[in-house]
Amino acid sequence: MSQVIDAPPGPAATPSGASPGTPPSSGALSPAELAARHGLTVSGARPTLPAYVGQLWRRRHFITAFATAKLTSQYSQAKLGQVWQVMTPLLNAAVYYFIFGVLMNTRRGVEDYVPFLVTGVFVFTFTQQSVMAGTRAISGNLGLVRALHFPRAALPVSFALQQLQQLLFSMCALVVILLAFGVPPTPAWLLVAPVLVLQFTFNTGLALIVARMGSKTPDIAQLMPFLLRTWMYTSGVMWSIEKVVAGRDIPEFVKVLLECNPAAVYIDLMRFALIDSFHASQLPAHVWAWALGWALLAGVGGFIYFWKAEETYGRG
Repeated sequence: MSQVIDAPPGPAATPSGASPGTPPSSGALSPAELAARHGLTVSGARPTLPAYVGQLWRRRHFITAFATAKLTSQYSQAKLGQVWQVMTPLLNAAVYYFIFGVLMNTRRGVEDYVPFLVTGVFVFTFTQQSVMAGTRAISGNLGLVRALHFPRAALPVSFALQQLQQLLFSMCALVVILLAFGVPPTPAWLLVAPVLVLQFTFNTGLALIVARMGSKTPDIAQLMPFLLRTWMYTSGVMWSIEKVVAGRDIPEFVKVLLECNPAAVYIDLMRFALIDSFHASQLPAHVWAWALGWALLAGVGGFIYFWKAEETYGRG
């Protein structure tokens, strides 16, 4: 009986004259070509910018629901609940009035100072909280980012939308304050809508920028309150930029920087829309152009900046 002995497994045969390390011949397909042939793509690869915008639009219902849920749960443990959505900015305004309006007398020469101050506080708080929430949008939601596949921009956008909803609650209290201090409603109040659209676009862009930065450097969240506080003091929230710089020996470029500061631009436009005694002559030159320019620069630039790192979020 003949016995067949199988040869032990060994390295694959190579063509005659070729060493085992020789690259495959021109007839063989590379791994990338094989993947393309069978419709395989890189897991978590960044989509094109138009495709990314489309993905974000298809998840618009998730963005609004996520923002509303965050807003509802924000004060769920407090006994006063959602009342704090209005009380928090009002208490901040009261503290600023006592320190700046009374002790430092920044109210001198400013008509309707209380509406002037409360409007500034509410509008700046909108930007401030959007940036703070955006800083932790990725780093604070790593479980969600790693568990589900969705455009990561949905998180900072939803946090900015949450702050817009918060501002709308505060605006109801602001209207009561305006009427209580004798500020009549005028057709100019309709300008509030375009101002909010521009500021929301600007805030969302900033939230996207700091979200990418905070995803890799969590320490930015600790630094941000100091930067935002400095920004607030230079934005005319508690004092009139026009009154302070008038008659002072301040370089012209410093005056331009103060007036064209994006936070000051949106605050001035909101005051112009709501407060009858705040006249167009108190607005910086080309203020609407500045407001639109800041919104486009931050909104479009921030979105592209965030999108470029899409595949890196939640890794490492």
